[in-house]
Amino acid sequence: MSQNKKSKPAGGHTPISNKPEESLRAAEADFFVSKSVSEEPSEGKDPKTTPVKDKGIEDVPGHVKTSMKPMTTAPDTSKLRDIGEASFGPFQETVHLPDDRIQITSTEVYPWRVHASLLITAADNSQWIGTGWFIGPHTLMTAGHVVYIRNSGVPGRDGWVRSILVMPGRNGNSLPYGSITSNNFRSVTGWIDWGDWNYDYGAIILPSDLGNTTGWFGFGVWSDSDLLSSIGNISGYPGDKPSGTQWYDYHQIASVDSRKVYYDIDTYGGQSGSAVYRIINGNRYGIAIHAYGGATTNSGTRIVTPVFNNMLAWKA
Repeated sequence: MSQNKKSKPAGGHTPISNKPEESLRAAEADFFVSKSVSEEPSEGKDPKTTPVKDKGIEDVPGHVKTSMKPMTTAPDTSKLRDIGEASFGPFQETVHLPDDRIQITSTEVYPWRVHASLLITAADNSQWIGTGWFIGPHTLMTAGHVVYIRNSGVPGRDGWVRSILVMPGRNGNSLPYGSITSNNFRSVTGWIDWGDWNYDYGAIILPSDLGNTTGWFGFGVWSDSDLLSSIGNISGYPGDKPSGTQWYDYHQIASVDSRKVYYDIDTYGGQSGSAVYRIINGNRYGIAIHAYGGATTNSGTRIVTPVFNNMLAWKA
């Protein structure tokens, strides 16, 4: 899918909630204006630390098992399509051959349990798949088009989705941390009002602190040169693989601009909303939210200062 280069006026990061009774739009906008942002990135959390080799990519084999909650059975999502199709129509998200993706089977351990398979129910009760990732005890980041559908052409489908079933660390039919349903979402004016791909990010607010069990990733704002010298990592739930299985890939960041990060990391429909992250001293930090495919590179919404501000507010 080609990238949208349409420019818009300033103000696209003004946050919006689907819960107007909470008056969160005004409160979060005030936070956005007044918050003094530190140069230090937000820290992640690993409740049960698993040693990794600090090489900027995940050390996939040999993870230490941790105790788990009893398994529950996942719903059948094998026939569902990527939530991106609801707003953009059918498209083929390119896996840039050779396909380097690695299946993650130890989804019950950190960091894999931070990634969640999403079953999204739209306003018209149609169902779709996507991916999200924990940034705090009760908050997951995802793409804006996961929580708010635009220009579907289907009566009753556009707007905030009805609900999202969050399944952390899903492994096919198995749910090591169960599932939880949310109907509390966030995004920004740039996506909600304008449909601008440069502002395609959002959040899912859970009714419990499940993230204290799964852990979460930090996130930060880095310079162009720092990002271009880093390895990007993505793990999520692509629709071209067996239903509900998690797949991981990594590659050097290819290019950046003021609002996007581009990378030759293999992804597929269903991974909308995945974390694009780097590893520093064994800690994981989001640098972008995966949103789009492309002929030569895929791309995500870059975490710049106003995005960082909103993420801090949403995880509070």
